[in-house]
Amino acid sequence: MSKNDIIEDQGPIIVFDAMCVLCSANARFVLRHDDGGRFRFASMQNETGAALYRRCGIDPANPDSLIIVEGANVLRDSDAVLAIYAGLGWPWKAMSLLRLVPRMLRDPAYHWLARNRYRIFGRRETCWLPTPEQASRIL
Repeated sequence: MSKNDIIEDQGPIIVFDAMCVLCSANARFVLRHDDGGRFRFASMQNETGAALYRRCGIDPANPDSLIIVEGANVLRDSDAVLAIYAGLGWPWKAMSLLRLVPRMLRDPAYHWLARNRYRIFGRRETCWLPTPEQASRIL
């Protein structure tokens, strides 16, 4: 079994910016509330995350979205964020009701936040690192 098979066959992967304070806080939130251990993580700064971004046509040096990759399926922008919360169960699953808002309204707000994430929330000096208990879910 190749590394790609291992990456693709074990559930959804959230690819995020580990230098971004907001993105890192979101990753920690998901790790804390994902009781079933459904999601795995790859930062855009590591080889796995950068390769997944490139596969989706996103420049890992200047990403415009976090993504969720599950096999051949990719979610991005507000769809990805809402899928994360839907995957956490209750009460967080209630956030997925925002899917009722048309994507043409959700995505511009998402893109504005993504473009301004460092200015609003800050940039870490080093990548966020998981706890030893969380390390098995980081690719």
